[in-house]
Amino acid sequence: MRKRNIQKIVRLSRDEAQDLQKKAKRSCMSESGLIRLLLKGYEPREKPDERFYDVMRELSAIGNNINQLAAKANTLGFVDAPQLKKEAERWHKFQADVERTFLRPDKSDMKWQ
Repeated sequence: MRKRNIQKIVRLSRDEAQDLQKKAKRSCMSESGLIRLLLKGYEPREKPDERFYDVMRELSAIGNNINQLAAKANTLGFVDAPQLKKEAERWHKFQADVERTFLRPDKSDMKWQ
């Protein structure tokens, strides 16, 4: 059985329908997914441009390199492994912060929620 088994029919003007379609496309969501997100009090973010994804790939590569250095340093014992590990964790936190900033929806400030 479907999780969402209640169907609602909503009538929109042509402009409203186009606006909903445009906003769903900009946020890379279906129209119904966008409506459900809004009902839960979140405002979706627009899909970031290609520069964001380039930065994320580069940041991920840097994080992987730092982790590899930490593993090697830990094995050979000639680098300050705790400091290197701390730096790797900092980069991973930064990556998560960038994802949160650019991708995750924000909680809405709407008063009627």
